[in-house]
Amino acid sequence: MIGYLSGKVKFLFDEGCILDVNGVGYKVSVDSTTRQFLKIGAPAEFFIHTSVREDAINLYGFKNQATFDLFEMLLTVSGVGAKSALGIVSKISAADFSSAVARQDLSALIKLPGVGKKSAQRILLELKEKIKPVDGNLGAEDFQPVTLPSNSFDEAAEALSALGYTSAEISGVFKRAPKNLSTEQLIKFALKEF
Repeated sequence: MIGYLSGKVKFLFDEGCILDVNGVGYKVSVDSTTRQFLKIGAPAEFFIHTSVREDAINLYGFKNQATFDLFEMLLTVSGVGAKSALGIVSKISAADFSSAVARQDLSALIKLPGVGKKSAQRILLELKEKIKPVDGNLGAEDFQPVTLPSNSFDEAAEALSALGYTSAEISGVFKRAPKNLSTEQLIKFALKEF
């Protein structure tokens, strides 16, 4: 199974891109937030969920681990497929989603695309034990989103990747970084942490 891809964006389409990885093009579907920042010829890297069906192999890519984790957790809910899960993570952050589940907020979930009352109830029921408040704060540790501006995050990640650090190492350091650092400050912070 493919779990991570890094390359250059070769083509763009409405729901994702073709990522050129050493001359091999992978069609990767992405959430709408990630799609906004993709540019042809620009480097990109994704956490990848590989969906294997009898008639197709589909790749779903995510820029941060929180969204990737939420997507995979949604797939454990009966009746929620990959396209529905992608629609959900496109419209709500992992932190807001975990907060809604911890509060058992049915109305927040019904507003999401493709989620009716029955599927919202099923999501709340099946995920309530998986997402619990931690130290009085709603949301699990895995659902702390990267709050840096996307351009600072992307530029710093690209520079650190060029220095040989893996995406997992970079993502782990960025989760501990103070909010709203510039690209240079973020790189300095990451190098000290490494």
